[in-house]
Amino acid sequence: MKIKESVLNLGIKAKKASVLLSNVSGDKKNLALMELKKNLKNYENELIKVNIKDIENAKKMNLSSSMIDRLTLNAKGIENIIASLDEIIKLPNPVGHIISQWDRPNGLNIQKISVPLGVIGIIYESRPNVTVDASAIAIKAGNTVILRGGKDSYFTSHKLKDIIDESFTSVGLPENVVQMINSPERSAVDEMLQLDQYIDVIIPRGGKGLIKNIKEKSSIPIIKHLDGICHLFIEKNANLIKAKNIIFNSKMRRPGICGAAETLLIDKSLSEHIIYLIQPLIDEKCEIRGDKFISGLNPIFKKANEEDWATEYLDKIISVKLVNGTKEAIEHINKYSSGHTESIVTENKEIFENFYKQIDSAIILQNASTQFADGGEFGFGAEIGISTDKLHVRGPVGAEHLISFKYVVRGNGQVRP
Repeated sequence: MKIKESVLNLGIKAKKASVLLSNVSGDKKNLALMELKKNLKNYENELIKVNIKDIENAKKMNLSSSMIDRLTLNAKGIENIIASLDEIIKLPNPVGHIISQWDRPNGLNIQKISVPLGVIGIIYESRPNVTVDASAIAIKAGNTVILRGGKDSYFTSHKLKDIIDESFTSVGLPENVVQMINSPERSAVDEMLQLDQYIDVIIPRGGKGLIKNIKEKSSIPIIKHLDGICHLFIEKNANLIKAKNIIFNSKMRRPGICGAAETLLIDKSLSEHIIYLIQPLIDEKCEIRGDKFISGLNPIFKKANEEDWATEYLDKIISVKLVNGTKEAIEHINKYSSGHTESIVTENKEIFENFYKQIDSAIILQNASTQFADGGEFGFGAEIGISTDKLHVRGPVGAEHLISFKYVVRGNGQVRP
């Protein structure tokens, strides 16, 4: 079957399935997720063996260590997915909730009721766990999904999809609630992006090039996530012990994720403490690219250029700059930020309030690591992505965000004059 016909067929099936799924009870959806939990554990060894094939291919393609980290699915990773499913199961059913209701003077009763979005197309790259997270969140909110994983995680993603199918069909969910595009050809994505008759929203997870391509070609609304150029500002009123720990965790816990800090701003009044603050980074061989002052502190530090301040490294690299107070930090962040996540370390409440009010990013933290920019950490169970858009949803995208609403109006014979 030609790619166009194949992708179109997925869209038709997903649309039909979405009508059926929208009327499935919350208990039955949870039963499906519980079955998926059980089967992920049952197939753990097979999953790890399949994932090794993807990792071996990644090494042959000379992918970076951070990319291989994103690709890896080991026993701990499977445990984390199962834990996320537990949290999603605990969440209230977001469908069929009466958001608001009121009576009109003419006797009409109006209710605003939550409903699924419908069909969601999810395009992602290296992280195979997205296969499960995205499917579970979408199903919880009554949506069907069409997945398009990256070639890097091809074998793992397809094995996960098989486990999802087995789990969901065994408890009686409609067929085709989760489908996956099998073709590795880019043209398959292009065809998917034109199925506005069948797909209600596209959610891409990947690099800047992927997002740019989808934005240019899609005829379907997009919930997009651009670069994660996340900033961490150590303000003059910071607790230095807290600051040191937050700096290290923000960058090094997982350097390859979108919530990793890429730029560190330090108030110039703390210049004598800089080495103390970044020593843990140096010890872990994180590359320091600094302004004139920072780069002069150690011969192993590199001089940062203009491009560094606007770069999402996704690696063990961080750009560091001295700033003259909160005003300059805010100006720098607003100039270079991608609108994802920013954090300030300060014990001054007024300075924090000034900081978050003047910065237009989806997530602003005080005295906490940027790596808390995560749906699971927000209590959403997991996330499909982190939106840097402002319409419909912003920040971590969980089940409660994958809904729309309809108005139900009850009358008693009223006619409009």
